[in-house]
Parts: sequence; C-alpha cells; structure tokens
Amino acid sequence: MQDYERERLLERIDREGATVGASIPDSLEVNGEQIDLAAFVLDARGDGPEPSAEEVQSLIRELRGERKRRRAKIETGEISRDRGERLAESILGIDRALTALESDADTDLEAEARRRKRADQKRWRSFLDSVTGEDENRGGRRGNTW
Repeated sequence: MQDYERERLLERIDREGATVGASIPDSLEVNGEQIDLAAFVLDARGDGPEPSAEEVQSLIRELRGERKRRRAKIETGEISRDRGERLAESILGIDRALTALESDADTDLEAEARRRKRADQKRWRSFLDSVTGEDENRGGRRGNTW
C-alpha cells in the first residue's frame, strides 16, 4: 500500500461521522475469540436476553483494544490496499458497535441518576414531614405545633 492510500484510510476512519452508513459486523474476532457482535448489540439494546453491565463494559474495552490493533496495522503494517480497505471497514463497524453500546450505558446511568434523585426527594419530604409534624394522611399537623 502506498503512503497516500494509508493516509486516506486513516483519515477516513478518524473522521467525525465516519460511522454513518456503516454496519455492525455480524461476527468479529477479538483476541482470538469469535464474537457474535451484531446479536450482542441487539441484546444489549433490549431485543433479546440482556447481557449484564459487566459483560457490556468488558466487550467495550475489548472492542477499543481491537480497534487500536487494527488501526495500527493500517498505520504501520505491510498490508495490501485491499486488506487495508477491509480493516478500515471493520474499524467503522467496531466504532458503530461502540457507539451503540456506549449510548446504552449512558442511558442506564441517566436512568439510575433519575431514580436516585427521586429517592432523595422522597427522603427529604419524609424528613421535612417528620420535623414539621405534617401528617401525610390528613394533611394537617400532628402533636405539638411550634
């Protein structure tokens, strides 16, 4: 592969919005293990048996590492132009999968933050009711009035 072809591929995979139109690979070899990537992403998004948060985070780490290895092959490896194109396509697919998995992780974190905020508000109201003597059932005061 010529240097200008190598630079073109690197620019393509590093470009903002490069994953638009890219497909998540059905399967991908990561660290010598074949992963049904498309099925895993669908499951993680709620279309099947949902993997645990630890499984999702572990796969995200593995995919990031695999992306780096594949990018390094394009950047420094003695590869053919066709092999470089295939690597670039697979990197874009990995990026697409990472985007899907990470956006779901963000959504879970946001939902957890909302649940915690509601629980905090409920505890605060309960505390204020106990301090002010408000009776939740009658809307009036209990016992001593200050």
